[in-house]
Amino acid sequence: MKVLLWSVVLVLAIAASYAEGPFNYHQRIGIPEAAKIRRTEEDAAKAGVDLRIVGGSNVDISQVPYQVGLVIQILWILTSVCGGSLISNTRVITAAHCHHDGSVTAQSHTVVLGSNTIFSGGVRQTTSNIVLHPQWNPSTVASDIAVIRINAVTFTNVIQPISLPSGSQLNNNFVGQVGIASGFGRTSDGANIPNNQLVSWVRLPIITNQACASVFGSFILSSTICTNGSGGMGTCQGDSGGPLAVEVGNSRVLVGVTSFGAAAGCQAGLPAAYARVTSFVSWILAI
Repeated sequence: MKVLLWSVVLVLAIAASYAEGPFNYHQRIGIPEAAKIRRTEEDAAKAGVDLRIVGGSNVDISQVPYQVGLVIQILWILTSVCGGSLISNTRVITAAHCHHDGSVTAQSHTVVLGSNTIFSGGVRQTTSNIVLHPQWNPSTVASDIAVIRINAVTFTNVIQPISLPSGSQLNNNFVGQVGIASGFGRTSDGANIPNNQLVSWVRLPIITNQACASVFGSFILSSTICTNGSGGMGTCQGDSGGPLAVEVGNSRVLVGVTSFGAAAGCQAGLPAAYARVTSFVSWILAI
C-alpha cells in the first residue's frame, strides 16, 4: 500500500512539474508581460514604426475580429494582461484565472476591441462586471472560464462575435481538427517583445485528452481540450483567456479558452490546455 501511495504521489508531482498552471498568474506572468508590451508599444509609437504587419505569425485584427485584449488593474497600482473572445455585443469570454488566480483578484478589466495593439487604439471599456464559473479551482485548474459583461458595442469589420458550439457540435471533441489560437502574448520563449508585436495567431492540431494527460496528468479533465505543441508552436505568456477556434464553413466556432501550458516553455514541443467550451455552453448562455 505504501509503495502504491508513493507511486501516486510521484506521478502527481511529475505532472505538476510539467504544467505551468494559472496559480499566481498575475505576479509570475501577467504583470511582467504587461510592462514589456506597454514599453514596446510606446517605443514603436515614438519611432513611427508601422504596426500593421500581415504574414508570419502576426495578423491584422480584422482576421480575428472576435479577439479581445484585457488590460487588468491589480491592487490599484499594477497592470496585468490577458485575452478574451467576444461572443455577443455585451459578453466576453475569458479565463477565470485572469480575474482571480488563487493569489490576487483583479480590481477591473479594460476590454480592448478592434485593435492590433493592447495598450492603445480600438474601442475600450473598463468594467468590474465579471462572473467566474462557480466551480473554478486555481489548484486543480478546473472550470477556468469566466464571462465579462460590457456595454453594448457596435459591430464593424474589426469587431465581430465568434459563435459558441451548438447542435451536434456540443458532442464533438474536435480531435484531429486544426484549432486557431490567437493573442497578444509572446511569440517565442525568452525573446524580447519586438516593436512590431501585434496580435498573432497559430494553427494547432487538437489532440486527445489521453495524450494531453500523459504530460499533465490529473490537471486534464473532461472539461479540458488540448492542442499539440510539436514544432515549438503554441500559446505563450500573455495569451491566457484567449480563443481557440475551429473553422466551420466560412465562419469560426469557439472551442477553447487558453488556460495553461508547459512549465518548460512555449517552444518545448509540449501540449497546451484550454477550458473546453462545449462543457460550459449552458452556463455561459445563462449569464
